[in-house]
Amino acid sequence: MSGFVEKPEPLQVPGLVHLHTGKVRELYRTEDGDLVMVASDRISAYDWVLPTEIPDKGRVLTQLSLWWFEQLADLAPNHVLSTELPAGAPADWAGRTLVCRSLEMVPVECVARGYLTGSGLAEYRETRTVCGLALPEGLEDGSELPAPIFTPATKAAVGDHDENVSYEEVARQAGAETAAELRQLTLAVYSRARDIARERGIILADTKFEFGFDGESLLLADEVLTPDSSRFWPAATWEPGRAQPSYDKQYVRDWLTSPASGWDRHSEQPPPALPEDVVEATRAKYVEAYELLTGTPWA
Repeated sequence: MSGFVEKPEPLQVPGLVHLHTGKVRELYRTEDGDLVMVASDRISAYDWVLPTEIPDKGRVLTQLSLWWFEQLADLAPNHVLSTELPAGAPADWAGRTLVCRSLEMVPVECVARGYLTGSGLAEYRETRTVCGLALPEGLEDGSELPAPIFTPATKAAVGDHDENVSYEEVARQAGAETAAELRQLTLAVYSRARDIARERGIILADTKFEFGFDGESLLLADEVLTPDSSRFWPAATWEPGRAQPSYDKQYVRDWLTSPASGWDRHSEQPPPALPEDVVEATRAKYVEAYELLTGTPWA
């Protein structure tokens, strides 16, 4: 069992139709047919959306995505139309809201990996492959790959795991031409972002993108290159052969699996609320990632 510990009641705003409550975002449609994405401060771990929020998290995700969209605009156009609040929207939506084109979304998580860890590492240990791609012998947790690889996954609903799939499966689902464009764009965007992050002392180990069609044009959508969708590691402490420190919700995961939480992640019981020190430490990691990448102090 998994999902929301306490699923929020979506806010109703005149002129907007609520479409979906995600792990982090609320999605609305305007009367003109555009989409309004509102990033909450919710946080998830081990397939659960937790009852405790992380202050400023939604704004960090939104502002960092906007910064990356600017860095990548020449490689991949995106779906953002405006950051202005719709009429009647609450003041708390400021800084966490994007008005976007409504796209025909490609039902694939476009994952790029430059380093071996996570589910890719687990598959490699069994078969020496990731998503059917053969890799050299002798790689460890955190090893840099000879070249970045495209390792797509199927999208999952709240509480379900995304499932790695082969490139051939993407071609079957989306068509050969679209699959080739997804792979080319994913690796190009990852490579650009990896180089930008590296200049700032951060390793971009892997990340996932979502794309959608606006007519014949494939656009970058949703969030991009945030601690929620990427693994960022401090370059100064990178050392293959062990788990790497990271700029994300690792504090949350560590506390949930510690004796202090009193929670068994393999049970059907929902996780408990987070203590204040874990909330503060997690917020600090998100803010630190924003500041290091953008070079701008978090206001």
